[in-house]
Amino acid sequence: MMTDVAEQSGSVAQSVPGDEPGATGPTGGATGPATAAATGAPRTGTDDSAAAARIVDIRERIDEIDRTLIGLWRERAALSHEVGATRMASGGTRLVLSRERDILERFRQALGADGTQLALLLLRAGRGPL
Repeated sequence: MMTDVAEQSGSVAQSVPGDEPGATGPTGGATGPATAAATGAPRTGTDDSAAAARIVDIRERIDEIDRTLIGLWRERAALSHEVGATRMASGGTRLVLSRERDILERFRQALGADGTQLALLLLRAGRGPL
């Protein structure tokens, strides 16, 4: 059995027997999701063509957002490295904890507990592990 996707709730959705690429149903014919995989069509989790097309469109936008986020992540990390190097070269401290607390609070207020986790990851990417 394959594990395909993590659902929003945090649990993992698993394939059912017959969903694996190349699997066949009881009559020997290809099954729905396997047919999509075999033909190179994207796996959308639905046999409804209108819903599948909408899912493909939405996923294209998600992929665009992901590319933008990755670029922004890298830019932010580089800028943070530059701030730290400039501060240390001038005799300052490696970190300014009050600044980090402000960032954590900003993300927590905007996004809740997940925002705090995201901010911690961003801070670590910019300064390295403590």
